[in-house]
Amino acid sequence: MKSLKHIILILPEYLLIAAVLFYWTSAGHVINYIAIGLIIAIVLQMIFKNKVVGVSIALLLIMTSLYMILALTSEVREFPSFNSEAKTLLFVGLTYFLTTICMSVVMIYKYGVWSTK
Repeated sequence: MKSLKHIILILPEYLLIAAVLFYWTSAGHVINYIAIGLIIAIVLQMIFKNKVVGVSIALLLIMTSLYMILALTSEVREFPSFNSEAKTLLFVGLTYFLTTICMSVVMIYKYGVWSTK
């Protein structure tokens, strides 16, 4: 049986692919070049396991997620009252972006810290 640490270290790429697929379907575009590029980059990272690229992808996703959290809070403030739609938007958005940040931090640990041991 694989250890829990090994499973946690494999998990980020798969969850980030799922996050990109969620983004792709929610964007409503059939051909989304950003999503296609992200999926290709993550799959190539899973195959070649380059340390620099792994940390770079993770940092890019963290920066983008932090920016999108700011955009999310701005969007929630535009609601006249904090109703169920605002709660749903905030819950789904924060869950999505905070999960992406957590998985990116695990990727930084995987390619930056753990791979040097």
